[in-house]
Amino acid sequence: MAIEKSVDAVVLVGGKGTRLRPLTLSAPKPMLPTAGLPFLQHLLARIESAGIKHVVLGTSFKAEVFEDYFGDGAGLGLEIDYVTESEPLGTGGGIRNVLPKLRGDHAMVFNGDVLGGTDLEAVFDTHKSCNADVTLHLVRVGDPRAFGCVPTDSDGRVTAFLEKTQDPPTDQINAGCYVFKREIIEQIPEGRAVSVEREVFPSLLARDARVYGYVDSAYWRDIGTPEDFVRGSADLVRGIAPSPALDGPCGESLVHPGAGVAPGALVIGGTVVGRGAEVGAGARLDGAVLFDGAVVEAGATVERSIIGFGARIGPRALVRDAVIGDGADIGARCELLRGARVWPGVTLPDGGVRFSTDV
Repeated sequence: MAIEKSVDAVVLVGGKGTRLRPLTLSAPKPMLPTAGLPFLQHLLARIESAGIKHVVLGTSFKAEVFEDYFGDGAGLGLEIDYVTESEPLGTGGGIRNVLPKLRGDHAMVFNGDVLGGTDLEAVFDTHKSCNADVTLHLVRVGDPRAFGCVPTDSDGRVTAFLEKTQDPPTDQINAGCYVFKREIIEQIPEGRAVSVEREVFPSLLARDARVYGYVDSAYWRDIGTPEDFVRGSADLVRGIAPSPALDGPCGESLVHPGAGVAPGALVIGGTVVGRGAEVGAGARLDGAVLFDGAVVEAGATVERSIIGFGARIGPRALVRDAVIGDGADIGARCELLRGARVWPGVTLPDGGVRFSTDV
């Protein structure tokens, strides 16, 4: 059953995406191509398929890019409003800042950099059946030490919000998706930075508000780092991560119209070859993300790396676990490994960067 009409979606997309630089120097993180579409489009498609039609985007960094691309949302079957923060307001302040645009009694709030597969209708059903003030989507993870943990009692009611700890009492973590009653949003302080995790939620617990968790083990990944971005994109291509925005067959690669892949090239591991990109003979792409117009020359190897718009990888170069900025030119036989980042427009001469001694 679709979510009722009295629910708005709020997507927080104001971050600068510093961990994904240099790619985010030119585009906000939620607009980077992921399986060939802006990352945010996958989330908006999930929102629409759950029955929510009105979306408010809370923007800040490069705010105009979102409206230029999505417009009023009609092309996605949505009605999209935009609210821009003139100064950073944090997660809680960002939610409070969109209040004038909300239409309904409840708002489902999303972090704009999470790739997820949870059942949004089930999250809202939990919220309604528990008569909750706030409901959090909690996901079970194998190693919760890197995340804030959220224990719940036998009824699903949240008992605490715990910061990262080496000895977590639960494997349930905050997955960055919440349902708020409108009156709770109205109570968030206006006009200043507020954190939902450190301020709003603890204060709700302190006054015994009805805060519940919806717990599952659905697909979940924060795509804020290059490693997670690459894996998230590959998971979409291979059908491991669900997205209603992708309607083609799943497989080892996604080659977009207008791209050229020469005979003898190996394209595997959930690789994406963007529009107008070129892959030369004998090249090996494994878990690579090639943005539109990128070129990988003959015999080059690209593994678990992001190649920016119009960048070029020269013949027999090796790029592994790296990020290559827009328009960069990597010379033949260069080796870029283990977290290397090349800024936009930079040219590396043939053999100019090596990790091995042979030339």
